Order: sequence, then C-alpha cells, then structure tokens
Amino acid sequence: MAVSDLRIGIFAWESLHSVRVGGIAPHVTDLSEILAEENEVHIFTRIGDESEYEEIRGVHYERCAHDQSGGIVDQMNAMCAAMVERFYAVEEVFGKFDIIHGHDWHPVTALTEIKRRSNIPFVITYHSTEWGRNGNCHSDSWVSKEIAHREWLAGYESSSVITTSGQMHGEIRELYQIPDGKIEIIGNGVISCSKLNIDPGQTKERYGIHPLAPVVLFVGRMVHQKGVDLLIEAMPHILAHRWDVKFIFAGEGGFRQKYEELARELGVYQSCRFTGYVSDKELNELMKLCDLLCVPSRNEPFGIVVLEGWSVGKPVVGTEAVDVIDNFKDGIKAYMQPESITWCINYMLDNPDLMKQMGETGKKRVKKFYTWDHIAKKTLEVYENVLRREHALDL
Repeated sequence: MAVSDLRIGIFAWESLHSVRVGGIAPHVTDLSEILAEENEVHIFTRIGDESEYEEIRGVHYERCAHDQSGGIVDQMNAMCAAMVERFYAVEEVFGKFDIIHGHDWHPVTALTEIKRRSNIPFVITYHSTEWGRNGNCHSDSWVSKEIAHREWLAGYESSSVITTSGQMHGEIRELYQIPDGKIEIIGNGVISCSKLNIDPGQTKERYGIHPLAPVVLFVGRMVHQKGVDLLIEAMPHILAHRWDVKFIFAGEGGFRQKYEELARELGVYQSCRFTGYVSDKELNELMKLCDLLCVPSRNEPFGIVVLEGWSVGKPVVGTEAVDVIDNFKDGIKAYMQPESITWCINYMLDNPDLMKQMGETGKKRVKKFYTWDHIAKKTLEVYENVLRREHALDL
C-alpha cells in the first residue's frame, strides 16, 4: 500500500475544532490537515458545543460525547469508551483503518482496545509525562499513578513511539523502559505569524507599556512545571540592572494568584502584566511586541512556544530543560535558578545586536526543520515503517 493512500485515525482529547486545552490541540489539528492532503484522516476527540461530525480542511472530525462526571481518570475512561464505539461506527461507513495514532495518555485505553479487537497497529506520541508535569518527581496519589501506568502501557502496546525532543526521548526511555529502536524524535511544527501586519507600539500602549520599554514575554500555563516563580524571583535583579523592563505573563492556571502575590511581595508587580488566557490573535501581537521570550520551565517536553518566538525572529532565554535551544546560537540556556535567569536576560538586553542575530538564526531553523510539511513527512515515514513490519509479520 502506498503511504499516500492511508486511512488514519487520530485520537486526542483536544483539537482546535473541539475542546481545546493546551499544546496538543494545535499539534493534532495542524498535523492532521497536512496528512489529509494525500490521506483520509479522522480525528476522534471530545465534543464541545459543535456538531458530532464535521469536515474541516479535509479532516473528518468525529466528536464523541461522554459522561463528564467524576475525576479525570473516570472522564477519560468514558471518553475512550465513546471513542471506541464511534471508531467502529465510522469503519462501517468509510471502511477499515490502516493505522491509528494517539496523543498523550488520555486515549490510551481506546487504542489498546481497538488493537485487541481488530489488530490495528497504533503509534503513540508523548507530549509530556506525569513525572514531568509533577515537576520532575513522582506523586503518591492514585490518580497520578494510574496516569503513569497508562503512559507505560502506551509505550508497551504501541508499534512505534514518537516524542518531540531528545530530552523527552531520555525521559520516557528511563521512566518506562522503552527500547531506543522503538522511539522516533519528531519535533513540533509552527505556523509563522511573521507576515501579519501588527504594530508593536500600539499593542504596548494597550498594555500600558512605553513604546521604547524592553519587554520580556512568558507564555504558558501558570503551574509549577513552567517555572514562572523562577522568573519572578529574578525580576528584582533584572530591574536593578535596567529599571524600565516590563514582563508580560500570558496564560492561565492554578498558580496564577500565587504568582501575582509573589510579584507583590518582591515589589515588582508594577512591572508585570498578567493577561490570563490570550487568543491566537493576542498571542501573535505579544510575540511581535516582545524583545525576548523567557521559558523558565522545570520540565519542558518540547516548548512549542520557542518555535512561535523564533518564527517572528525573537531570541529565547530558557532553562536547561528546554532542549530545543542551541545555546548562544538561537537563545541562551540558564540553570533552573533565578540568579542564572537574571544573568541571561541581562546579557541579552545589553546586547541588542546579538539578540537580533539569535532571533534570525531561530527563524531559519523553523523554516528548515519545524514546518508542518516536514513534520507530516517524518510522521508518514513512521506509519510506513510500522505497516511494513506488520505486513512482514503476516507473511
């Protein structure tokens, strides 16, 4: 079978055209649209306010209603049961699927059930791990242990594993004993907003920032994993070096109030802008207005926000957890300490020509390695290798 004639089932708990939670949504949606140019692609996902079925840009959205009572594990059990039922209903109409592909732990029991019943091979993409989401430590809670078990099960039962970075490759190999030969590293992709007509000065004015004031931008969830507290603790030292720097924190999460209180305690709140959730349009505006992006994560499986910054020529200061940065070429890696983050940001702001050079280097990397066309090509190669092995086993 030619790799361009596949019927592919994508399983994810979120997408841009259903329920949207975080970074899996754009990954699943954008990748599927490229795959659908030469293949038949169905996304099995949760339902929000949309219809149960819709075709968008060549992708079939199979939105599954399910019981939403109970905790996250109960909800995912119900989602997976609904996905399996919908999968076989779709097969009756469209025909047999060649391969299925799940994203993160949420749909794992659906994937394993379909494999058991129909012997259809599945690929799993790890976007993060429970260990990493907990701040690089294990939790004693039953829920966390069950999620980790499903992450292990995905690695064990899948025909191939995709992860988004070298850092994640090492993490899942160590945590779940997945053989090297089973893992493929395929990064995230990004759609550049560099050609959008955005006036940074007007956007700064909207946030109450002087047009000439340098801006450090954080984008992400307000949780311990993302290290927002490390950046806030660095702020007094950065402001002592340059008083007019402003810091925009774009994102929502359970720790937001705690971080705002920390900024007040340190006397730096006036230099902060906590935006909460931002739309895609607002995110593009923020990327355009900032001077540099800071990704102070304690654990960062890939860091798609880094690509978004690079796509508009912005340099990045990240921690050593941000594997995608090529140190002192397209950004600077700091230790996971406020003092180290301080040094890196001050160094950047003192060297505007270097900042521009690093941003341009990052932009070139995005165009070469992180377009969705490139990601889709690598993903199809994984499918082809899986199907070739399965066919050989059947002979």
